Formats: sequence, C-alpha cells, structure tokens
Amino acid sequence: MLAMNYRGPYRVRAVNKAEPEIEHPNDAIVRVTRSCICGSDLHLYHGLVPDTRVGMTFGHEFTGIVEEVGPSVQNLKKGDHVLVPFNIFCGSCFFCKKELYSNCHNTNPEATAVGGIYGYSHTTGGYDGGQAEYVRVPMADVGPTVLPADMDIEDAVLLTDAFPTGYQAAEMGGIREGDTVVVFGAGPVGIFAAKSAWLLGAGRVIVVDHVDYRLEFVKRFAQCEIVNFKEVNDMAEHIKKMTDWLGADVCIDAVGAEAVGSALQHLTGVKLKLQAGSAIVLHWCINSVRKGGTVSVVGVYGPTGNMVPIGNVVNKGLTIRANQASVKRHLPRLIEHIQAGRIKPSEIITHRFPLDAVSDAYHIFSSKLDNCIKPVLIPPSVTH
Repeated sequence: MLAMNYRGPYRVRAVNKAEPEIEHPNDAIVRVTRSCICGSDLHLYHGLVPDTRVGMTFGHEFTGIVEEVGPSVQNLKKGDHVLVPFNIFCGSCFFCKKELYSNCHNTNPEATAVGGIYGYSHTTGGYDGGQAEYVRVPMADVGPTVLPADMDIEDAVLLTDAFPTGYQAAEMGGIREGDTVVVFGAGPVGIFAAKSAWLLGAGRVIVVDHVDYRLEFVKRFAQCEIVNFKEVNDMAEHIKKMTDWLGADVCIDAVGAEAVGSALQHLTGVKLKLQAGSAIVLHWCINSVRKGGTVSVVGVYGPTGNMVPIGNVVNKGLTIRANQASVKRHLPRLIEHIQAGRIKPSEIITHRFPLDAVSDAYHIFSSKLDNCIKPVLIPPSVTH
C-alpha cells in the first residue's frame, strides 16, 4: 500500500509498505477514504516529540471503509464507513468508564498519562496512523463510529480530532452565558474552539494569532473579534483594556509548545528541548484571565518541565483544566450540531492533496503557504 513515511525532522515522503494485518481478535482493517494533517503532526514533523521513529506513518484523523474484522468484533461489519477517533481506548478500564477515553489505561504501554494515539510517536503506543491506504484499528468494537447516512465525509473526518478538541477546549472553560472568551491560536483547533464558545453561550469571543490570513479566516468562520499579537506590546494589558480592566472570563491555549515566544524561550524550548516548548501562551492565558477565571489548555506540550507562573495562578484563584479530547464522548452532541446546520466543519478545509503528494502537503501546511488552514489527504483508491 501507499503510506506516508517519516524519515527525520522535516523529511516525509510517500512510500510503498506492507498492508496491515489483523493482529488481535478485536482488530479491524480500514481502507482510508480521507485523512488530515493536524497541527499536532507538525510537532512530529519538526522533531519536537520524543521517540518519533524513522519509518513511522503519521495520521490520527481519518475516515475509512471496514475491509476486514477480527473474530471478536461485534459492532462493525465489512463495508461500514466509519470515522475513527484519534484516541485508541479499551472502553472498559477505570478511566474509560468515566468517559476519559484519552486517558485509557490499557492502550499505551509507554506511559500512564495518555492512552494510545494513532500515528503519534512511541510515547503514545507506537501505532501507525491513517495517512495511508489502509490502517489497523485496534479495539474496533469501541472506537470507530459508523457515519450517519446523511453526513458529508469531509465533515466526518473533522469529527475525529479537530472539532471535538476545539469543542472540549471550550467545554473545559466552563463557559457561562455572556462570558468573554479569548482563544490563543487561529489554527483549526482554535477556530473550532472559537465557534464552540458561541455554541456554549459565550457573549464575546476574541481570537489571538499573528498570521493575517488565519485571523481573517476565523473572523469570518466564527464571527469573532481578532487581535494580531505582533501589534500588541503587552498581551495581558491589551486583553484587560478590552474587558474593562477585569480580564477575560475564560482563556484557551490552542497553541502549545511551538508558540512564538522570546528568543530565549524558543531556544530552550523548541530548539534545545530543555523544557516543554515555549510557555508564552500559558503566560498570556494566566495573566489575561480575570481573577477567579478559567484557563483551558489543549495545546500540545512536551513531557519535560516548563516555567509556568504558578504564583499568579494561586494568587488569582484560577482554575486550570487540560486534557487530550475524549472524542467519543462529544460525538452525539457534535453530530447534532452538524445535522441542525449550526456548523459545517468541512468549511475549514482549504487544501486537498493526493496521498502521494504528502511531502508537499506537509511543507505547505508547516510553512503557512498559500493561505493553508487545513489540508486533507486523499488515497489513490478513493474516487470521490
């Protein structure tokens, strides 16, 4: 089969590799119909995530058609068109029973914090991902969701991570009716977080970024206010000035380790990996939110220490909530929003590439060329 292949930082290409096989009675083999490149994939592409091994296939956002199921699979059959959440989870452990599917205790032998994730280094289990023609789907009875008959495939592929992660970012903010919400980051997750803030009752939504075309996109898509941080001297002061000198009710970090910080932060975090990436957005969130407010973190950070102003957190009485999205928990509500016409996730897709052009796709997305917001890969066997 054709599959994306990681060859080291900034080096990916499409190669032929062996098709996956059933390895466990509860596996399924899925023929991919759409897969996305995620902002989180760029952390891998840039060499920022430990134990990202040469030869790995990335891709944790994909849909596909079930080609084969193991003998224990009861809930899927050959021919089902499914969306596959990026979380690999067992459905039966202590955490899965609490619907904390991203924290499954049984699918990642390398860590006790996060469960398995498709195509995301061996720190999350070493599972190959969906930027390929075929993918092995473990725990097939609990993870995949059969697409509703009336759902656009490209709306569905954004339900595997980007939309649920943005929605959970807003949900973790505990947004109350009329709240002012500031979202840092106008990538796909930040765009969906801004849109979701309205769905949860926000009275005002502000998005901060420094890329003009992304700010213009989110302004149209999420009907929000925008701030270019390159035009601001002091972010906390600027947000307070916009909010009667109180601060925002909720601040959302949808950026993570690759935030544009000071030269020292960029050197120690991104280049030397001495900390978990630039913490500049965490500082902005903590210092821009009002006393008693909430900071929601869905940006990806590394596993090492970071310089977070914990004294400000304590003195301001803040709540900080963070996690990988538990996709399956959100799907009923998000499918309802799509079917009711409140949101069409596929509107953020700006680029579609054949799978054999994966190298170009990563370069364009990573370098923010051609006004790229969200790229989708289409395997050669897909005809529509």
